[in-house]
Amino acid sequence: MQKSSIDEMLSGKKSRYSLVIGVAKRAREISSEAEQEGKIIIEKPVNLAIKDFKDHKYEIIEPPIEG
Repeated sequence: MQKSSIDEMLSGKKSRYSLVIGVAKRAREISSEAEQEGKIIIEKPVNLAIKDFKDHKYEIIEPPIEG
């Protein structure tokens, strides 16, 4: 991922760690769905997951920081 695209997806609100975890979880969902439906994915699931976040189809929600 390029730094500029990360900043666009984060909008200065969330940690990069949360974004990485969210993208990884979404990529696993994409792989699992494709496997269950018997589809062959040409593009890598991680790239598809990144696109989902860039297109604002998914959002990272973090709990408030205490203290």
